[in-house]
Amino acid sequence: MEAETKLMRLFTDQPLHLECGAELSPVMAAYETYGTLNEDGSNAILICHALSGDAHAGGSAVITDEILKKIPFYKTMKEGQPGWWDGMIGPGRAFDTNKYFVICSNILGSCYGTSGPADVNPQTGRLWQKDFPAVTVRDMVRVQYTLLQKLGVKKLHSISGGSLGGMQALEWAVMYPDFVKSIIPIATAARHSAWAVGFNHLARQAVTNDPVWENGYYKDQPARGLSLARQIGMISYRTDISFQRRFGRERLDDENGYLDEANLFQSESYLNYQGEKLVNRFDANCFLAITRAIDWHDLSQGRTSLEDVMKTITARALCIGIDTDILYPAHEQQEICQLLTNAQYHEIQSTDGHDAFLIEFGQLTEVIKPFLNSIS
Repeated sequence: MEAETKLMRLFTDQPLHLECGAELSPVMAAYETYGTLNEDGSNAILICHALSGDAHAGGSAVITDEILKKIPFYKTMKEGQPGWWDGMIGPGRAFDTNKYFVICSNILGSCYGTSGPADVNPQTGRLWQKDFPAVTVRDMVRVQYTLLQKLGVKKLHSISGGSLGGMQALEWAVMYPDFVKSIIPIATAARHSAWAVGFNHLARQAVTNDPVWENGYYKDQPARGLSLARQIGMISYRTDISFQRRFGRERLDDENGYLDEANLFQSESYLNYQGEKLVNRFDANCFLAITRAIDWHDLSQGRTSLEDVMKTITARALCIGIDTDILYPAHEQQEICQLLTNAQYHEIQSTDGHDAFLIEFGQLTEVIKPFLNSIS
């Protein structure tokens, strides 16, 4: 199944009114689709990605010079590269493209084709950089809703995503209840916890303390800071068990250099590698914009109590937690399930912590596939 990212200009006649009070027009949206939309536009499933994700969720990537021109940050993506949730999307898989029209769109504020800080401000002709207005999860959902309308979707059979993707799914159910039949939030939060805010705070400081940060108007990526930010994040995405099993106390050279600082532990080398990968494929201002949006996420903000807001959700829900997740612990998923009026809970067993939603495809498929089949 080949997959090519497409772009659509939105909000050309009327601007997007952001929660911060600013307006954006036009807004570019990057997206991919898999499967075929039925005649009444009701078999669609929206897949929402996490912090550093993109629209390439499934299939084999088609990378052309035209796509690279439009989305420069795809430069590290290889021709034929599988989507980040490819094990879940396709014929016969959890999100079965023989039955469903599956869509994944890049979020507002990112650097993978949808408008964000790494794009040119049409009013000035210069990169937005730090001047890109503050965005929220609700703003991201408004862009997705407008995109889906343009694609002819009349009703969403379901929405699913992990982490930030799950936050979007929850907001969708509150903002557009008549549009959404079901949601599958995974390893997420109804409102961002103080613990999770703390991790993002450290990561943002790593970026802004980089000597080349230049108050957000950098000429070159603040590589050291962005790399460190990713390494901080990786500690929260995995577990002590997974690190110990994978790396133990092994060094790059186990035969020599016991007191050699250059002879890194394998765990140190792994974190450095993950940091370098993000530097090569992401933008620092986008990282800050999205982590702030995550921290601001609170379903009750500007509404009523969280309990009352959750009761307004009419969509059926499958809430999925991960037993070893330290970033969004399973008890948060259990609380979401308990506050909803029509929900069921399932817990993934994994040693990989928060990242298990990107790894444990077998367990996810076992519970998601029958849930989707039960939605009429």
